[in-house]
Amino acid sequence: QVQLVESGGGSAQPGGSLTLTCSVSGRYYPHGFLAWFRQVPGKEREGVAGIIRDSGKSSYADSVKDRFTISRDYHKNTVTLRMDNLKVDDSGMYYCAGDLRDYKVDAAWYAARWFQLSIYKSWGQGTQVSVSA
Repeated sequence: QVQLVESGGGSAQPGGSLTLTCSVSGRYYPHGFLAWFRQVPGKEREGVAGIIRDSGKSSYADSVKDRFTISRDYHKNTVTLRMDNLKVDDSGMYYCAGDLRDYKVDAAWYAARWFQLSIYKSWGQGTQVSVSA
């Protein structure tokens, strides 16, 4: 079983920056995909960014491209989301999600469906991000 714990949420002004960290613990899986999703009340949870655990290949939602950067520290077992040039619309609860596996999955498979909630087996409790002037 895998546990995901988010940290680093908080408040920022538009144009500011925040960094979120997801710590992975429990059973060790060398492969798979880790992603960040966000949700605001009344809306569906949406994919923000994701990264392949072994290769480090990343995917982003169009709304955050060139502003957010996802990275992973394979040895520390963490995934970090650096958020720059924040906008009010970036506010929400941010969740870490994991589809961790013992075997390698083709990158194209993740590229086509990383934003689908159904592929993830593990979820964190979330961390709140608030962006306001």
